[in-house]
Order: sequence, then C-alpha cells, then structure tokens
Amino acid sequence: MPKISEIMTPSCEWVSPNASIQECAQKMKSLDCGFMPVGENDKLVGMVTDRDIAIRAVADNLQPSSQVRDIMTEKTYYCYNDMDAVDVCNNMSEIKVRRMPVVNRDKRLVGVVSMGDLAQYAEMQETGETLRDITAGLKQKQKQAA
Repeated sequence: MPKISEIMTPSCEWVSPNASIQECAQKMKSLDCGFMPVGENDKLVGMVTDRDIAIRAVADNLQPSSQVRDIMTEKTYYCYNDMDAVDVCNNMSEIKVRRMPVVNRDKRLVGVVSMGDLAQYAEMQETGETLRDITAGLKQKQKQAA
C-alpha cells in the first residue's frame, strides 16, 4: 500500500478565515470542488464544505460578505503525508469523512485525499467497507437530526 503522498491531490488551494463566504464559494466553483481547507499563517485552521455554505450561511441568512470563519468547521481532521493509505482509509472510516486535508510533519497543508483517491489504490474490500461505514454513519446522523 502506498503512502498518502503518492495518491493525494497535491498543491490544493485553501482560503483564509478572513475571506468572504462569496469568495470561498467562487473559488470552490472555479475549482469544481465541494471542500475547501481554511488556512492562516500557512497552517490549517479549519475547513468549509458546500454544505456549510448552504446550512450555516444561506439557511441562517448570512450575507455573502460574511467571513469564512463564521461558518467554517474548526475541528479539523487531517492526516500526515507519510502515513500508509490503509491507515488513513481506516481512520476516515472511523470518523466518517469522505475527504481529508493532508499535512506534512510541520502541519503545513500539502494536499487533500478523498475516498476516490483511496479507491484507486485500496483493495476493493477495504474501500467497500469504508464506504459502507461512512454511509451508515451519515444516515445515522441524518436520523438524529430529523
């Protein structure tokens, strides 16, 4: 199994917590992505998803000029670029996430890894189990929220 650095999407973009929600959404649109790491002083401080924009900004009637820090998730799960892909896949399954920022040992953002990236390299059984666990966890969260 390769290291995450071999399969991650390198050189990912990130947004400042001081950026506007509109700037973030425009960047996500131009990059065709639903996830944006938030960085400050070259360190990962949070993340924003397209769902965060819909649920935390639009639904709460925030202005597009509001700052990303108002809607970002501060508790950020990440992995190190020198970790084995199997370990990261298992970790993503446990915490029920589909994508994760990748940092080096100095905690500098160096990429993003997704289930799609892992699916290309992981054994089908491991990927299937991870996707099943994530889906089950998301369904459980949706039921609790209803």
